[in-house]
Amino acid sequence: MDSAHLILFIVTSLFLIATPGPDMILVMSRSIAIGQKAGVATAAGISTGLLGHTLFATLGLGAILQTSEMLFTTFKFCGAAYLLYLGIKSFRAPLATMDISKNRQIPYRKLFFQGVIANLSNPKIAIFYFAYLPQFVSADSSNPTLILCILGLVFAMLTFLIKSPVALFSGRLSDWLRQNPSIQSWLNRTSGVVMIGLGVRLAFERR
Repeated sequence: MDSAHLILFIVTSLFLIATPGPDMILVMSRSIAIGQKAGVATAAGISTGLLGHTLFATLGLGAILQTSEMLFTTFKFCGAAYLLYLGIKSFRAPLATMDISKNRQIPYRKLFFQGVIANLSNPKIAIFYFAYLPQFVSADSSNPTLILCILGLVFAMLTFLIKSPVALFSGRLSDWLRQNPSIQSWLNRTSGVVMIGLGVRLAFERR
């Protein structure tokens, strides 16, 4: 994997991770309702759940990339279609809302595992991984499975690095988003454009 692919992966990943979505809302709501440490524990659980998706993606995608042209092509177009769907959905998404009415004291360990389960049980994240990661694997790579694993680990790490500060400053961020709905709308639309672009790129990608 060359440096250009890695830089592009990090930049697009940071933007996608920072875009408001269910995981971000979960982290913010936990932090606001229970406390900053609760938000950080939830963020750690979500990031750990991504490691599970990384394992599933690398085991399945490594075999596809190395052995079957037909499966690779089928997978490629399914992934491209799903990314286009996500992009259109994000572009048209309504503003997210948070339910912070339940202020309960929950052990941090339980919050961590809730974050893990919430992430692992979401099939859309698994499909997103399957569609997103292969775009940054060079066609001439000698070990695509290892590169996919590294990319998944980097994505999980970036997720924690983004969502932990969000947990620490969620009070201000939530107030700011509520007072500036146009900002959230802009983020949703820009994220939609990014995913549509990735879908088009994947559709024209060659093995």
